[in-house]
Amino acid sequence: MVLGATSPFAAAIGVFGMIYGAGASAVADPATIVLSSLVVFSGAVQFAAVGLLLTGAGPLAVLLTAAMLNSRNLLLGAALRSSLEEPRRKRAFLAWWLVDETAGLTLASPAPPGRTLLFSGAFCYAAWVIGTAFGVLGASLASLEELVAAVFPVLFVGLAAQSTRTRDAGLRVAAAAVVSLLLAFAVPEIRSVIPAIAAVAVAMPGEKG
Repeated sequence: MVLGATSPFAAAIGVFGMIYGAGASAVADPATIVLSSLVVFSGAVQFAAVGLLLTGAGPLAVLLTAAMLNSRNLLLGAALRSSLEEPRRKRAFLAWWLVDETAGLTLASPAPPGRTLLFSGAFCYAAWVIGTAFGVLGASLASLEELVAAVFPVLFVGLAAQSTRTRDAGLRVAAAAVVSLLLAFAVPEIRSVIPAIAAVAVAMPGEKG
């Protein structure tokens, strides 16, 4: 159940990994790029680092940016803390798998939180590393940009899907996902507001039960 719910997110994360692997080739060698995904596992930080390095920023600027971007994990961890019954050492291990997607899945899933975080995190981590490796091996950055820009809004619909408990809500989430993807391709100018449109569609009152 956990892996099934994680699959759409892992697929999108793999695409982002390919984008990162291809883009980072401009500032680092293949081994370093793959190693960064193995030991960092933070798309926001890694993309930001590449952008900073491309503009000539130094190590201090990269480290400060990484610290600022990862500070949100303190909030994610605080949100999950009350539901995790594992001992401190195991919670420290589980923290490695904490990213936006796995936090959302863990909060919404009826499965045990620790198990959800571990398995969804491992799945997303594997997708990120494999995607990075494919990007390094020659994926075209230009050809992937359109796909990733269209897929990104659907991630938010996927997060909403994890909290559905009725048939009506499930149907609205599915419809929102399809419409979001079609709009992302057909009207790229409004991609930035598609998640908000989808959220309103999913949140509309429906039948009870």
